[in-house]
Amino acid sequence: MWALFMIKNAKKQRPVNLDLTTIRFPVTAIASILHRVSGVITFVAIGILLWLLGLSLSSQEGFQHAAAIMDSFFVKFIMWGILTALAYHAVGGIRHMLMDVGYLEETFAAGQRSAYIAIAITVVLSILAGVLVW
Repeated sequence: MWALFMIKNAKKQRPVNLDLTTIRFPVTAIASILHRVSGVITFVAIGILLWLLGLSLSSQEGFQHAAAIMDSFFVKFIMWGILTALAYHAVGGIRHMLMDVGYLEETFAAGQRSAYIAIAITVVLSILAGVLVW
């Protein structure tokens, strides 16, 4: 009975923050969330890329149709986004592998440092992808 009373009191004393604009995630959490999102984007992009590849390999007219599709600014923007997501997912995966094999320390400071480095490398790769697409 006493434990039940303590649980009810503990729940009442807990602070509640409903203003989501005041919550600040650490860079490690942001890197983790971005890695998951980039994985989903990459998974969905496989279907788009395979469809475009199949169209381009079907015939000469199919190749010309695929080339015409790629001339659109909107499609180029989507391809740039796909390449950026793929780059971040690959860089984040390498970061996780380096941590798993023990090359990177498993401290919060090392995690922050490697997350910042992964994001910086992705920015550079994203710019290079933009140059490639446009």
